[in-house]
Amino acid sequence: MNATGTFTVKAFTPTDVTPDHAVATGLPVGVATMEKLFEGAVAGRSATVFTAAYDQESGVGTYLAMESFEGTLDGREGTFNFVHSATTTGSDHTAEFFTVVPASGTGALTGITGSGGLGVDADGTHRIWFEYELG
Repeated sequence: MNATGTFTVKAFTPTDVTPDHAVATGLPVGVATMEKLFEGAVAGRSATVFTAAYDQESGVGTYLAMESFEGTLDGREGTFNFVHSATTTGSDHTAEFFTVVPASGTGALTGITGSGGLGVDADGTHRIWFEYELG
């Protein structure tokens, strides 16, 4: 099954979690929490823990995000987790990864498995899609 939608970021809150044993590298590592709102065949909201090693000026870095989604996929209501990451050199995205976390589904989304992706249109519209199965 496939479900697509658009999303907006409702909140992005940087969080200081610098460990006492931090290691200084060429790119700073940051952590933030996010809330996203989704519309379309993917409808609802997510709470996200976002981690990145990223340089704002050059656009070079890698992020990793763990999202907890509540809402509907194609009208099926429930919750589940998904994780995604990508690397950018400033002009492209590589090493993209996106998967639904096994055994995380509830309600009508119990048993969900699959993958998906994220994209940004030229006009700034943020898109999400899932290719999923219910077990």
